[in-house]
Amino acid sequence: MVGIDVRYRMYRATAPVRAGYDGLVDVGKHVTFYGKAIASTPFALVRYRKHVLAQISEVSFGTNSILAGGGTIGIVFAMSLAAAMMLGVETQRGLELVGMTTMSGMLSAIANTRELAPVVVAIALAAKVGTGFTAQIGAMRISDEIDALDAMAIRSIPFLAGTRVLAAMVCVIPIYMIGLLASYLSTRLVIVVWGGASAGTYDYFFHLALAPRDLVYSAFKAVVFAVVVALVHCSYGFHASGGPSGVGQAAGRALRTAILAIGVLDVLLTFALWGLVPQIPGLGI
Repeated sequence: MVGIDVRYRMYRATAPVRAGYDGLVDVGKHVTFYGKAIASTPFALVRYRKHVLAQISEVSFGTNSILAGGGTIGIVFAMSLAAAMMLGVETQRGLELVGMTTMSGMLSAIANTRELAPVVVAIALAAKVGTGFTAQIGAMRISDEIDALDAMAIRSIPFLAGTRVLAAMVCVIPIYMIGLLASYLSTRLVIVVWGGASAGTYDYFFHLALAPRDLVYSAFKAVVFAVVVALVHCSYGFHASGGPSGVGQAAGRALRTAILAIGVLDVLLTFALWGLVPQIPGLGI
């Protein structure tokens, strides 16, 4: 009994070390998958063009999109409308406190373009498209279909992950543009139509603060977010285990990881693209 008790205490003492080691192993496993998936995109574009086109159709519109609310495009449009509407409400109320409601158009151009639109598109992709990627690839993993692909000399990572990364990169631009347009329209509707602000003043400061460079940088952020979402969800699906319940757990973990990565990358990319002290175009500040 003494020997068993000593071994049990040693097991408990080394548990944090083993947990940290297992965590590092998981991180290395996913990082290795990300590198292989990114490196495989040229091969996937050349060898699996039809599958890339099929994934583009699925990401953009979804299965039976007319019956399912417009697929990803419809989800992004609705989310952008709701988020930008709250932005317009808080912008108008905040500026009224300091007597600067004329600057609402400038804040709309900056906030929607630089932050709101890319993040909303990324979260919508993670919630709707990314979880689908995890479920599809995870179901193939637990049913040994991925092993069957390898047995048939079909490279599983380019076929499953590379094609989906390419589809996400291609589809995010039109989806992002629709979301950005919805954000602009929703904010203007709240401030000008419902809030009673001057339409001419709003439009003047909006166009004054909106620079083409901001649109390019914002689209770049959306593409980076889309790649990260596709990589994270494909990786969790590829390494899923434990049957159907394991696939569900992998989808939940992938969604949490993707949203956390989006938040961290949003801060880093904002500082990298616009600097620690951003400037407002047209105003000299």
